[in-house]
Amino acid sequence: MAERAGSLHQCQKLSYATGHYLNDLCASMWFTYFLVYFHSVLGFSSFYAGVLLLIGQVADGVCTPLVGYESDRHPGLRNYGRRKTWHLTGTVSVLISFPFIFNPCLGCSVNTPQWVGLIYFIPFIIIFQFGWAATQISHLALIPDLAKNEHDKVELTAFRYAFTVLANISVYAVAWLLLHLDLDGTEDAQHLGKQDIPVFRTLALIVVGVGAFFSLLFHIGTKEDSSFQRLPETDDQNGDLIPKQHSSPPEPLLLWKHWLLEPSFYQVALLYMCTRLIVNLSQTYIAVYLTYSLHLPKNYIATIPLVMYVSGFVSSFLMKPINKYIGRNFTYFIGLLAIAAFSAWVALDPRLNVAVYGAAVLLGSGSATILVTSLSMTADLIGPHSHSGAFVYGAMSFTDKVANGLAVVLIQSLHPCQTQHCCPACTQFYHWVMVTITGAVALLAAISLSSIMIWPINVRFCKLSTSSIQDISQHPNVQEISTVDA
Repeated sequence: MAERAGSLHQCQKLSYATGHYLNDLCASMWFTYFLVYFHSVLGFSSFYAGVLLLIGQVADGVCTPLVGYESDRHPGLRNYGRRKTWHLTGTVSVLISFPFIFNPCLGCSVNTPQWVGLIYFIPFIIIFQFGWAATQISHLALIPDLAKNEHDKVELTAFRYAFTVLANISVYAVAWLLLHLDLDGTEDAQHLGKQDIPVFRTLALIVVGVGAFFSLLFHIGTKEDSSFQRLPETDDQNGDLIPKQHSSPPEPLLLWKHWLLEPSFYQVALLYMCTRLIVNLSQTYIAVYLTYSLHLPKNYIATIPLVMYVSGFVSSFLMKPINKYIGRNFTYFIGLLAIAAFSAWVALDPRLNVAVYGAAVLLGSGSATILVTSLSMTADLIGPHSHSGAFVYGAMSFTDKVANGLAVVLIQSLHPCQTQHCCPACTQFYHWVMVTITGAVALLAAISLSSIMIWPINVRFCKLSTSSIQDISQHPNVQEISTVDA
């Protein structure tokens, strides 16, 4: 089929998609194995493990809008591009910090207090989350910069998510292989413990090695426009935009403060937060659910997530035709129905057994659908205002990171036992955690989606500002105008 006129080449789309592969590999390990690694392998209490995850999420949440704000304002390295500059900074930060997170505390012994280990891991987690945020936001902000039309926006988002799914599949496949090779037939080998430290260390090193290679492909193959237009002058008193007199009315620019006055900004932010809560929390607790509620062997913490992401990968290819025929809102709603079906299945069948594979397909396909669609809605919100797109993505990410961190700490604080070995109460506890984080949050997402269907995504600022400019520009004696007063 011939390339659409004015569209990006397929190789450019593929090159762009590789830029988030390292982040996706690390995120897969972070969300799926962080709690089970620190609690079941390193022996941290469930609360301390939750605190470490909260610190990481808050650090990511704080860094994300700040990186977005700075990325919008500064041109970056000379002739390299502002987005790619931040992407490179983030990549280096991830590479030097992530291996330390999935390694035991250096210099610590069996008698070392847990709070010492807590302090040891915090700096590495913060550096990693800063790097992850810088890479994520700069990569997302490239979508409206690179896309030449709406078709390109959808395809770049779909390609990006396809590589996200491939990254997760890669992590789970390697994890399954490492865990499978570690099984020796004994009872102790069937369950996670300190003997599995080398497994997670090896997995982390493979992740950073493969991720570094794909990041190199992104920086070589993706060409960002290095030209940079500085933001217009501002009034010293109120900070309003003051374009000079033009022969034709100037195009108004949306700054970060203008987004905060847009109702659609909050609509999309709430929907994106709910989406990420479903995707990230289900990914975080699937391993402990399989281990403590279903009492499955440890290799299942790789095979079940693998089934989830294979089904998500298949679903990502269906997004384009479904979105074309029924629109983004109803596509998102179909994803929510799959999530609700998973929640109901888990609630009605506490043991699942072999049926866990079918439930995993529902969760994986539903998660893929709502995530791709919510990202497309965010790109719709930004529209032609790519100059401040990084702030929008940063603000969206801030809500989801903080909400995820607080949710994990709340769940961990309600944990019925604080020791490394789970008590019988854990069986029911993690069972209802999986039901709640999918079913209850899906209901909140449905309410948010309803608001968007009633009041569609629409940016009012430019319409008001353009009207004001046209009215004032009719007076020839006016030399300076403020577009925000409208």
